[in-house]
Amino acid sequence: MSEYRLNTKCVQGGYTPGNGEPRQIPIVQSTTFKYNTSEDMGKLFDLEASGYFYTRLQNPTNDYVAAKIAELEGGTAAMLTSSGQAANFFALFNICENGGHIVSSSSIYGGTFNLLDVTMRKMGIEITFVSPDATEEELNAAFQPNTKAVFGETIANPALTVLDIELFAKAAHAHGVPLIVDNTFPTPVHCRPIEWGADIVTHSTTKYMDGHGAAVGGAIVDSGKFDWMAHADKFPGLCTPDESYHGITYAEKFGKEGAFITKATAQLMRDLGSIQSPQNAFYLNLGLESLHVRMARHAENGQAVAEFLTTCDQVSKVTFSGLKSDKYYERAQKYLPNGGCGVVSFELKGGRAAAEKFMKNLKLAAIETHVADARTCCLNPATSTHRQMSDEQLAAAGIPAGLIRLSCGLEDAADLIDDIKQALAAI
Repeated sequence: MSEYRLNTKCVQGGYTPGNGEPRQIPIVQSTTFKYNTSEDMGKLFDLEASGYFYTRLQNPTNDYVAAKIAELEGGTAAMLTSSGQAANFFALFNICENGGHIVSSSSIYGGTFNLLDVTMRKMGIEITFVSPDATEEELNAAFQPNTKAVFGETIANPALTVLDIELFAKAAHAHGVPLIVDNTFPTPVHCRPIEWGADIVTHSTTKYMDGHGAAVGGAIVDSGKFDWMAHADKFPGLCTPDESYHGITYAEKFGKEGAFITKATAQLMRDLGSIQSPQNAFYLNLGLESLHVRMARHAENGQAVAEFLTTCDQVSKVTFSGLKSDKYYERAQKYLPNGGCGVVSFELKGGRAAAEKFMKNLKLAAIETHVADARTCCLNPATSTHRQMSDEQLAAAGIPAGLIRLSCGLEDAADLIDDIKQALAAI
């Protein structure tokens, strides 16, 4: 499908049926697969042949959908995981173990912040957080001899900062490590981080990719461009023999294009088992088929709502990179020229009390922890998704107590604006 444009890949990528085969991706709802001889199965366990033997590692349905996402992002290999959190953890832990160090943007989703700052620290991995607006000098100062990766979000959730992908990639590559970018909010429809220097791309497919609140999932895409062997001392897991898999050296056997995903599957998925179910992968593919159509509408509704909010007296600040007044407007014009997403963040003048009143009076927009859905949803992060963070951490991430995150769905923009009007009037 490489010769086709992105819109066509959304609809038909990843799977091409043969003569008399199902037009839609088949759901292979089986835990195991039969082989005629032990020798045939042994080749799979030795990674000498491709195929399936247990769905915890791989499943045909999942692989079709992962292949589509790889095509959309411009990568060489991909895998599905049980959630976006699992995708980010696998992507980082695949190359960063006890004694390692990660440089991360401080402006990221609260759950991911906690994964890095709490859970991965417990595993002996150190984290240095930097501003998404860090200069090249500040970025370089954050690296240590044991740094293994740089991490950031294209559009941060919920602060909506826009990552300078090229700058972060330049710093990462200068220190011989890959840049991992969570591209959940813009999706490859509105940004393809690999084209700007990112090496690994992750997604919470639960969000726009699925788009209908039907299935939790995640994905990891490898660009196939990072030369692991050129930095073999930093990545022994990829560049030295894996005794748990018959002494295979992934970077030698599978090259730049396949080493990262093969190791993540053969080691991490084998041992941790965070697989996406074939049924969920099927639902995800249904969402992907309309992704290119839906993202345009989400961005249009987000733009309309953001522009309206700038006229409201009760609102002290509106954050949306499509606004010319937004701090990240120019950066968004570079990385997101066709729009970002439908998520708008705004701060109410009355702080936490005003936010609670506003939320209670919404009628069309639903209060949910979810975001990036066909139906408009809304939350106050300080009392929900980011409640594990201290006030200092919230401030560093750009998430004040009165912040509202509104995820504009596919409804009529005028109805969304009317709902916001009446909720604001109740404050």
